[in-house]
Amino acid sequence: MGAKTGFLVYADGDVPGLLREVGTADLARTADVMRRLYPGWEIEEGEGSTLWDAVYPPEGTAYAASWPGVEVIGDQRVMIDFPSQLPEHLVAASAGRRLVLHAMHSVVDWLAFAVWEDGRLVRSLSLSPDCGIIENIGEPLPFELPYWAGDRPAEVIPWPDEAEEPYPLPFHPLELGEEALRALCGFVLEGRPEPDDIDTDSIRLHGFRVRDPLGPDPAEREAALRKIRETMGPPRFFTMGPDGSLIELNGF
Repeated sequence: MGAKTGFLVYADGDVPGLLREVGTADLARTADVMRRLYPGWEIEEGEGSTLWDAVYPPEGTAYAASWPGVEVIGDQRVMIDFPSQLPEHLVAASAGRRLVLHAMHSVVDWLAFAVWEDGRLVRSLSLSPDCGIIENIGEPLPFELPYWAGDRPAEVIPWPDEAEEPYPLPFHPLELGEEALRALCGFVLEGRPEPDDIDTDSIRLHGFRVRDPLGPDPAEREAALRKIRETMGPPRFFTMGPDGSLIELNGF
């Protein structure tokens, strides 16, 4: 599995039902939402994307769309270990509505999702095999129950010549992450689609370049990273010797 997400949905009701009815998102309406959710930030219109890719935008980019009754905002900045600590103004914007946060990263098998109703947090879960359960607030939602009951154990294939060890969690976070996507938002990124899943390629979001004027300058940060890369030597590759020592491989 290789899916990554970092996005919010504000909705007046059931998110999947509302997303199934959306058409073209109005740019002016969407830009107004962006100004409200990023007060004081520098916001510049950029290239848009489909919902499939918009749930995990490049760093410094946000994808957003506003339709009657529902808004979607994709931004890596909402990928936080403790969803309950989502910035207060983002939660306050959900007054009288439902707010869904979904974030996962396949490289570290991390998942976080949360649901607020009228600004009140009703469920938050964040976990990974390395860190264990980071946050667990509220009662598990119905789609979670088979996972906590042990009916969806993680299937992990060990590396060759390595003994198989038990997975440190009772289920795989990314599998639950896809289940959460379908239950809360009406679609999946990986796995077998179902007939009533939303066609994410048919829903387009507007793109915006966003920058916190009080944050680091992207150009300066890129220059610093480039300087670090220039001081690094060529990559070196090693293999494990019979006695357990590392032997450098030449010719790579």
